[in-house]
Amino acid sequence: MVKNFHCCATCVHFEVEKVNNGMVYRCIRLGYETKPAYQFSCWEPKEAVKRLMGKEQA
Repeated sequence: MVKNFHCCATCVHFEVEKVNNGMVYRCIRLGYETKPAYQFSCWEPKEAVKRLMGKEQA
């Protein structure tokens, strides 16, 4: 089930910044740019994602 949710965009460390030429996606924990679909082992899901994961278990 985690595989359905595990990506940078669902992590508490994911940050989005709008710039003149588009968007910058950054991992504030790791300190570098990332993409929403990337996956890292430090992933910590946002509260809303935790609730969704809990619903799928039920």
